[in-house]
Amino acid sequence: MGRGDLTDAEWERLRPFLPVSNRRCGRWRDHRQVIDGILHRVRTGVQWRDLPERFGPWKTVYERHRLWSADGTWERLLQQVQAAADAAGEIDWDIAVDSTIVRAHQHAAGARTEPPPAAKGAEEMEHQGENAVAEPGGPPGGGGAGGEGLGRSRGGFTSKLHLSADGRCRPLSLVITGGQRADCTQFKLVLEKIRIPRTGPGRPRKKPDSLAADKAYSNGPCREYLRRRGIRHTIPEKTDSLAARLRKGSRGGRPPGFDEDRYKKRNTVERAINRLKQSRAVATRYDKRGYVFLGTATAAALIIWLRT
Repeated sequence: MGRGDLTDAEWERLRPFLPVSNRRCGRWRDHRQVIDGILHRVRTGVQWRDLPERFGPWKTVYERHRLWSADGTWERLLQQVQAAADAAGEIDWDIAVDSTIVRAHQHAAGARTEPPPAAKGAEEMEHQGENAVAEPGGPPGGGGAGGEGLGRSRGGFTSKLHLSADGRCRPLSLVITGGQRADCTQFKLVLEKIRIPRTGPGRPRKKPDSLAADKAYSNGPCREYLRRRGIRHTIPEKTDSLAARLRKGSRGGRPPGFDEDRYKKRNTVERAINRLKQSRAVATRYDKRGYVFLGTATAAALIIWLRT
């Protein structure tokens, strides 16, 4: 076993949920060998063509990663690992939300303008493993750089990774946008992507116990969304919002609640970002397609969950 490869225990946790047929005329090439190749590339950022020979043909490894990114397999694996942790009471549901800029390499530019083929829904995928949860449609993209989650920000040619993390510094949900997109515009989507299935009967868990976020999320729509869902939250008030409220006097309303001790736990999402960016293919974006880069980040998150 090479450095960074799946251990026997980690492999046994993933094996029951992996696809069993390639939908063509036979079985997949050994899943464990290919997954180890994908994880090697995610960890090192090496070009696909330069993968060591022990992982098999590089194109097989790349195509498996591209397909699983498109049809939601990586998300389903992450959900199943999260479900096992939740059943064991190992998830701290005092979550935090934030985003981070990811510099795009020049190789990330130049994707074709036509959208990639749509992936089949979960109900059409006979090759799926048991307990499938996510139901993806066609992968996004095909609209130029903006459609692939690429944009221009102060950091240059960048993407932005929006995420939520539990109290043990593990990513719960991930969203990819262009680097210029404001954090608050993706707040609702990040929270609605939290979906932890139950190991027994019951609906997936989507609601955290509490949430902490920085001033980037301090606006009326974000606070109203949290109040509507009944989520306790700690978000500091912006200086200009405070000044405007004070100018209005009694008409400005009461200040939003703020728990300083709870806000100190917001560092968990920063530490989750640091863990993700230990994978070089996440710290720098090399993937042209937005859905493939999201699959790369999801694979990195999966390893974090398996190894913590």
